[in-house]
Amino acid sequence: MDTVWELDFYSRPLVDEQQKKIWEVLVCDPGRTFKYSKFCPTGQVNSSWLRTTLEEAIAEAPQPPTKIRFFRRQMNNMIVRACEELGIPALPSRRTFALYQWLQERMEQVYPVLPRFQPQGVTPVRYDTAALKPLPDALLGQQWAFVTLEASAFAEQEWEFDFGETFALPVTSSSMETKIPGVVIFTSRAKPLAAWMSGLEPAFIKFDKGPPPRLILESGANDRWIVANLKAPQLQAEAQEFEAAKQQAQQVHFLAVQSNPQAESFAGFWLLQELDLA
Repeated sequence: MDTVWELDFYSRPLVDEQQKKIWEVLVCDPGRTFKYSKFCPTGQVNSSWLRTTLEEAIAEAPQPPTKIRFFRRQMNNMIVRACEELGIPALPSRRTFALYQWLQERMEQVYPVLPRFQPQGVTPVRYDTAALKPLPDALLGQQWAFVTLEASAFAEQEWEFDFGETFALPVTSSSMETKIPGVVIFTSRAKPLAAWMSGLEPAFIKFDKGPPPRLILESGANDRWIVANLKAPQLQAEAQEFEAAKQQAQQVHFLAVQSNPQAESFAGFWLLQELDLA
């Protein structure tokens, strides 16, 4: 089984005695069962320092990563080079949900109490908008539906799926009764569709009012896929309810693939979150 790490290497709202920015590397797994952090002086910000620090993290980890995700594409060359030297694939991905939670916690609870903290506005990472692409014809679902599950279901149940990935729900989620919205795709080719989607790094689903109105899957660094065209007013209303439910659930939602509505397991299941990465 793959061991995925999520990584951020960037400056923090801190300065040293010479008023130079202090950098930091953060590494965690999707369940945040393993976390590693280390500050880096500005004069040592390079791929060699990052490689050495990752070696230190690997030495402390229960097992080494088979893949590393990162969301700051401006750091692409440095991160990819350091990981390549360690023989670990690294890829830009918006599927860095656990890392985002941890970084937000540190922004609120850790950095402000450290010496020479400098509060500053956060500039989100801007991703180029890629052209929409249709799902391959051979993998289109015969049917799909909007559904909801209570947050407690994710804590109480071990989901059975062939492909997919979950993550720990945000610790600030209001209650276990929070409704988590989702989209389920039904198809006789459930396993091939789930296998194909697994390689996309699914990030989030959103309703695009258009015109034409569509349900969009965002994946990878900036890929965008048409899940369904929503011509019927009823479907558009359901899509708006889906977006409203996402807001109530801190943008957490899910995508599932099943062979039919009566199936008791999933061919694919991804817990997703629409984030304003910064």
